[in-house]
Amino acid sequence: MTYRTTFGQTSWAFADLKDLMAKATPPRSGDMLAGIAAQSAEECVAARMRLAEVPLVAFLNEALVPYEDDEVTRLIIDTHDAKAFAGVSHMTVGDFRDWLLSDFATPDVLTALAPGVTPEMAAAVSKIMRNQDLILVARKCRAITKFRNTIGLPGTMAVRLQPNHPTDDFKAITASIVDGLLYGCGDAVIGVNPASDSVPIMLELSKLMDEIITRFDIPTQSCVLTHVTTSIELAERGAPIDLVFQSVAGTQAANSSFGIDLATLKEGFDAAASLKRGTVGDNAMYFETGQGSALSANAHHGVDQQTLEARAYAVCRPFKPLIVNTVVGFIGPEYLYDGKEIIRAGLEDHFCGKLMGVPLGCDICYTNHAEADQNDMDTLLTLLATAGVNFIIGVPGADDVMLNYQSTSFHDQLYVREVTGLKRAPEFEAWCAGMGITGADGRLKPQTASQPILLAAPKVAA
Repeated sequence: MTYRTTFGQTSWAFADLKDLMAKATPPRSGDMLAGIAAQSAEECVAARMRLAEVPLVAFLNEALVPYEDDEVTRLIIDTHDAKAFAGVSHMTVGDFRDWLLSDFATPDVLTALAPGVTPEMAAAVSKIMRNQDLILVARKCRAITKFRNTIGLPGTMAVRLQPNHPTDDFKAITASIVDGLLYGCGDAVIGVNPASDSVPIMLELSKLMDEIITRFDIPTQSCVLTHVTTSIELAERGAPIDLVFQSVAGTQAANSSFGIDLATLKEGFDAAASLKRGTVGDNAMYFETGQGSALSANAHHGVDQQTLEARAYAVCRPFKPLIVNTVVGFIGPEYLYDGKEIIRAGLEDHFCGKLMGVPLGCDICYTNHAEADQNDMDTLLTLLATAGVNFIIGVPGADDVMLNYQSTSFHDQLYVREVTGLKRAPEFEAWCAGMGITGADGRLKPQTASQPILLAAPKVAA
């Protein structure tokens, strides 16, 4: 179906819904690289005006990626909750935006709606929203999950403690974990990206994190961020696996480039569930995503990268993850060129994920060859905290020395807590106070050499 509109003295025609969505997307380098972006600001505005008139039900009838060719599309259509969707089924994309911004769209109403929102619907409405709209609506959305603590409660923000090291040096990783804990980080997860693909090394890494968590009775979870099939193997070898990790994308072909499909994710989900290591809940999966992943794998089907990112959240949703992380600027300037594009993408991703009921956090980050700097990350951090982001990343010094990119530091979460009043996960907040890391107000206390963590830190072989 061709979508037509007139803007000013010019008539515009968009070949199909996929073309209309791409042309309505705020400018970004990835869509330009793919040759699907609007050719002018006027064309982009015309596309947004026409997109606002499209009925939401159109996204159930016109698949952007063919149903018969793609298992992600089949998942989206076959699991769509028509009952949850019924209350907004009469709306256009523009009507939906207005309703989301209204007082009628309360947190409880949005939670009930989430299973009825397809990723294409979420992406479409985000394209006609300003940044402040994305923040306001996302702030009303709730995605609360539990494993050894509770993440996503109103007024809270968790932190993934990311103690990576370029040679998997256990002493350095331990030092980073202790450092992060003393800054009150780690309630989302203590998660290591291993530099090695050695299963024995990953086995020892999982044991190291488990020893720290057990020794200090920390109400948090650990994760070795390796391929889902490796996590299954580690579990079979008796490794203390808390969360099973996998990077995912929004098309079957892109997921194939990661060596996975939905059946593989189901195996990982079943393995995580069988371990029963959670204490307050059973959300045991951890997914990471990022705009541009499908394009980089030549698996985008001509669909814009932001819509494909939202489709990745549809891949995550059935597996009831504890956390989902959009690693927003990690893929590079070929996909998000500068700070402005990264900021917009981070707000879009968070909005779309939360609207779909997915527990979205964000790695607020950029690569060193992007036209961005730490001031841009400060801006996105502040905006996402205001929007109710479930968690962010804590990296020593904001510089990941293994993955070679810039993120947010242990210090940055202190800044945003001071400004916004956001607390840690309640179980972790109580632990920090009990360990003398923070006071009753959640603010850090001065530490001395008698701090229990420093006195009893695990001994690590050279």
